[in-house]
This record gives sequence, structure tokens and C-alpha cells, in this order.
Amino acid sequence: MLENKINVWRAEKKWTQQQLADQVGVSRQTIIALEKNKYNPSFILAAKIANALEKPIMEVFNYKED
Repeated sequence: MLENKINVWRAEKKWTQQQLADQVGVSRQTIIALEKNKYNPSFILAAKIANALEKPIMEVFNYKED
């Protein structure tokens, strides 16, 4: 499972979920699911999110075994 800090870094930029979704080309519902750890993104989407948030991917996402 990938845990993430999307909401932390998104709040730092003062972005709404919709603004981040628009930046990376997904729906707001996808961002909500990601923030609640209900959905593991593809590597490409994870990289897009990290790039949009201007953070290294390892600061945004952390792999944890179940």
C-alpha cells in the first residue's frame, strides 16, 4: 500500500483538491481517493503529482507493506 502526504503538500501550496486534479489531469474524486489511501496511483500519476507539488516522489508517497 502507498501512504501519501498529498493533502499536506497540497495545503502548503494552498491548492484545492480540484486545482491539483486540474494540474495532473485527473478528477477531483481521484485526488480524494488518493488522499484517503483508497487508491494506489500508477507510477506516472504519482510522478505527476510529485512534480506538481514540487516535491521528490519519496516525500509525497511512502510504500508500506500490509
